[in-house]
Amino acid sequence: MESHHLWRAVHSALPNDRRRGSAAMSVKIVTDRLQESLKIIRRLTDKQVYVGIPDEKAGRRDGPASNAVIGYVHEFGKPDMNIPARPFLIPGIKSVEDKIAKRMGAGAKKALAGDKEAVTKVLTSVGITAENAVKKVINSGEFAPLSERTLYQRKNRKKAPRTSEKPLIDTGQLRKSITHVIGSKGRGER
Repeated sequence: MESHHLWRAVHSALPNDRRRGSAAMSVKIVTDRLQESLKIIRRLTDKQVYVGIPDEKAGRRDGPASNAVIGYVHEFGKPDMNIPARPFLIPGIKSVEDKIAKRMGAGAKKALAGDKEAVTKVLTSVGITAENAVKKVINSGEFAPLSERTLYQRKNRKKAPRTSEKPLIDTGQLRKSITHVIGSKGRGER
């Protein structure tokens, strides 16, 4: 092909090029990041944030029942012992569901854009957000009031650290035991 035919072929392939007498070419380099993106998506979907009271943090200084047992009893109640349900975990997490969804979406975008630490950062952020929301419900939630017997026992303990008339708040051990764990789906491992 002669040079003037080549110029016409290139020039006619570029309809937006209005310059006369020169051929303009644009080159776009496309990088195939499909495999990397799939790995990131797998990391996002294989991990989960668990919020609550893990067994290893469930111990207490003042009794046989662990924080995990006490938390479960308060969340769902124990009618045979006249303990009403005082849910704090599920309502706490539900109160920040929209915020968590937005953070997860933003984190996914960052991860797909190449931020290798985005998955860990967003899951940690989500865990802390949920923890704080649960603790906020414990601090300010409106629960069934304590019985007169419980109030009497709290006031008359020999070694009473601090007493409160608010349900779920006595020594603060239950609230302090609320944490998050990032793990594989189905297993709450760090």
